[in-house]
Amino acid sequence: MGVTDPAGPVMDRDEVDRALARLGAEHEAIETSLLALQDHAGRRLLEGAELTGVTRERWAAAEASITLLWAYFDAYTAALRSAREIRARRRWSSREDLAELTELLRGAAVTVPGGAGTPAVTGSGKLSEQFSLGTLVDRMNELYASSLDLVVTADAVWSALPARIDLLAAELRRTRTLAHSVGVRPGEHPAGDDLERITRTLTKLREDVVSDPLAFWVPAEGSSAPGGGRPDTTVYDREARALEDVRREIDAVLTVRQDAEARLIRLRDVLSRADRTLAEARTARGEVLAKIAATEVPVVSGPPTALQEQLAAAAEYRRHAQWHRLSPLLESLEQKAEDELLRARESLTAVTAPLAVRAELRGRLDAYKAKVARHGLAEDPLLIERYDSARRMLWSAPCDLRVAEQAVLRYQQAAAEQFGAPRIPQQGGPQDRRSESS
Repeated sequence: MGVTDPAGPVMDRDEVDRALARLGAEHEAIETSLLALQDHAGRRLLEGAELTGVTRERWAAAEASITLLWAYFDAYTAALRSAREIRARRRWSSREDLAELTELLRGAAVTVPGGAGTPAVTGSGKLSEQFSLGTLVDRMNELYASSLDLVVTADAVWSALPARIDLLAAELRRTRTLAHSVGVRPGEHPAGDDLERITRTLTKLREDVVSDPLAFWVPAEGSSAPGGGRPDTTVYDREARALEDVRREIDAVLTVRQDAEARLIRLRDVLSRADRTLAEARTARGEVLAKIAATEVPVVSGPPTALQEQLAAAAEYRRHAQWHRLSPLLESLEQKAEDELLRARESLTAVTAPLAVRAELRGRLDAYKAKVARHGLAEDPLLIERYDSARRMLWSAPCDLRVAEQAVLRYQQAAAEQFGAPRIPQQGGPQDRRSESS
């Protein structure tokens, strides 16, 4: 849409002809713009939609603006037609004709009835208003820009959001079907509740977008172009992320369904090993109490019945395809079973510690006996006596580890003293070294 020249003195014939040519071009441009607005898909949708909220309020004002815009255009057309008729009276217009044309083309000579628009649009309750053609074009430009902005904005929201919501809703339906197949249902699994909430939110969102598209528009800062901005996808994006989280949860449940049997077998194996280890620890505890004296042996607990019950529940969930319940239970059981096996091993280690100490003392005693033999001291009476004493303590039951350890140390000390002493050839009978004992 164009803008006419400001008012001036009486125009000559050339100025009039140029003004009429310019106004004719403007008239065509304005008419083309108005027809395009009339045929705009967004305007037709607005006319046929059941609008609510801010869109209903703004569209009511925009409809009045469009009605007024056509009234202005009709007045503009009539004024242009009158000017052309005056100019066509004679080839060389008289001064009276030129004065009349100047008033019509530059003065406030265009009358528009006040009822052409509502007071909210015109800003006046007058029965009629006077405009110059230039002012009239400016008013039409303003009304056209505001009306086009609303139409383009509504059309942009309707073009962007409903289709995306429908695609997400279709994905939601597929996800719900898959969720039901693995037992993820509302009231039974949090993901099922999330699917119900997402369904309600998307349904409400689509209804709101269709009835009040302007409520979902974020204007671009500093932009004056019609439709400057973007659709507000905050709610849509949030629900899309929530649906993705649900899909991941269902994938986890599906994974459980695929490898549930193997995981249950592994769980049974781990718990069986834990039971065998505890049984071994209980047997070892009885042996320690019988063979080791003056030793505190820790009590060995029984098998973990709670874990066995949970394992039975997991098998039952698998049997009835309750994958949504089996998934968290398996994860918990796997960790608890590993902890139970570790506890059983630690219990066995703690219970058999005295036997390990006795075995270490026996090994040390035999090692020193072999060393004594290599040094040719196997027949030494003192070493034989101390060896026999330590051996009796270590191979008797119950064995006092503290006393037996002292006996082994005495044997080691005696052997060490013999290793460091010079060899004295025997003369006559064997020497009595018992006096050297300590």
